[in-house]
Amino acid sequence: MLKENKLLIGKNGDKELNLLLDKANRHGLITGASGSGKTITLKVMAESFSSAGVPVFLADVKGDLAGTACMGEDSESLAKRVEKLGLTEEWSYEQFPVHFWDLYGMNGHPIRTTVESVGPEILSMMLGLSEAQEGNLAIAFKIAEDEGLKLIDLKDLRSVLQYVAENKNNYTLKYGNITSQSVGVIQRSLLTLENQGADNFFGEPALDIKDFIMMDNASGKGFINILHAVELFQSPDLYASFLLWLLTSLYSTLPEVGDLDKPKIVFFFDEAHLLFNALPAYRLKQITQVVKLIRSRGIGLYFISQGPTDIPDEILAQLGNRVQHTLRAYTPTEQKNVKAAANAFRTNPEFNTEEAILALGTGEALISFQNEKGEPEVVEKATILPPQSKMGTIDDMTRNKIINNSILCGKYDERVENDSAFEVVSKAQEEKAAKEEEERLAKEAEKQAALEEKQRLAEEKAAEKLRKEEEKKEKEEQKAAEKAAKEAEKARKNSVGYKLGKKVADKATNKIINKGLNSLFKNLFK
Repeated sequence: MLKENKLLIGKNGDKELNLLLDKANRHGLITGASGSGKTITLKVMAESFSSAGVPVFLADVKGDLAGTACMGEDSESLAKRVEKLGLTEEWSYEQFPVHFWDLYGMNGHPIRTTVESVGPEILSMMLGLSEAQEGNLAIAFKIAEDEGLKLIDLKDLRSVLQYVAENKNNYTLKYGNITSQSVGVIQRSLLTLENQGADNFFGEPALDIKDFIMMDNASGKGFINILHAVELFQSPDLYASFLLWLLTSLYSTLPEVGDLDKPKIVFFFDEAHLLFNALPAYRLKQITQVVKLIRSRGIGLYFISQGPTDIPDEILAQLGNRVQHTLRAYTPTEQKNVKAAANAFRTNPEFNTEEAILALGTGEALISFQNEKGEPEVVEKATILPPQSKMGTIDDMTRNKIINNSILCGKYDERVENDSAFEVVSKAQEEKAAKEEEERLAKEAEKQAALEEKQRLAEEKAAEKLRKEEEKKEKEEQKAAEKAAKEAEKARKNSVGYKLGKKVADKATNKIINKGLNSLFKNLFK
């Protein structure tokens, strides 16, 4: 709760454990075993920030934070707890301005962004790609950027990947090696992502990150942005990748503002261990840099997990405000975790930190916030305040009423389909297909014409051959006839009748000639 411009989170007798607003962007950590009260602490801190006019973003992975939008309900147990804390006169039940969000658009305003805004690195995490496959994805993004292909939704990315794979020989020298196998793995991973409903996340209108940073003018409270993550949490990689995208988007979008009297917005990352599971060293280095520098943009980050060992040491060193709930230590590993949690605090000489962690009851915690000098306070035992808003979830009618009455109602509800890579690539593919079909038809026509010409020539050749054969046959027949005639003539001449007739004829002829010659000579010599 807000008290004297400080956030009162817990008490130990008369001692108040306050989180200073101007140190809230030094980030924080809430840890403890399941059922130890982490969610209540998160809720109390979120309400307190809202009361101070600081917008909040948190992920509701169990569905029990939605009651923040409704007035708290009095009960005997809560009344006793308030009385025990000595807050009877100051206590009041309240409701807080809430915007509900949902990647799937079912239980809140849809959250969408473009594929190109997410980028190949975060998308590779969503898809669970290897380093080589991530390299191919990065090439596809770069080609899309260079050729003006807008990557808005997953079908855009699919079409670009197909386009790049089909034309890889044209890009290898400029962009590096592209393998069909890697592209195939990416395509299958995208299909899996779509089956998880992630295609709802990619598209337009894209989220304006500044819509998270809103104030309720009537009450002066900061809006608490609650991401309904019950279904999303069933896909841990998608959940973690979304939160990392959100973190990097905030860093890249908001300007530097230096140290402020209070943060511009505070983010709570529940189940934070998922953010860092199997994270490559180079990417952890990038995220660590973001965590270090993002406070200069007026942003506070608070990680919630079971133990400090869930958070990489590089990140852990940046978390100045800490709340530790009880831990269990039945195994050597668990005992080691308790020791690590105790060593993270500035020692209080009045008690043993390790023993205190194991002895904490539900709703109790060890707390160390930063003081005015930015130094961690000595760790203190404390009882966490109860929430001022309703505990637990709300019914669908109440949720829908809040969503429909929101100033954001209608801004993101309807998906917009603008021309993007899919349309450009599809048009190019259609034109290519039409050109290929035209070329195919032309080749077929040319082939048919050649076939017909070949057939014509063959027919002409066959006709010519037939003509020549007929001529040859005719000549042979003529030659045979001439030969037969000669042979017949020869046979006739060789016949007895012919020879006898010829002899008679020759004799007659000679007689006539002789007679003529005699007559001639007589006339000459008269």
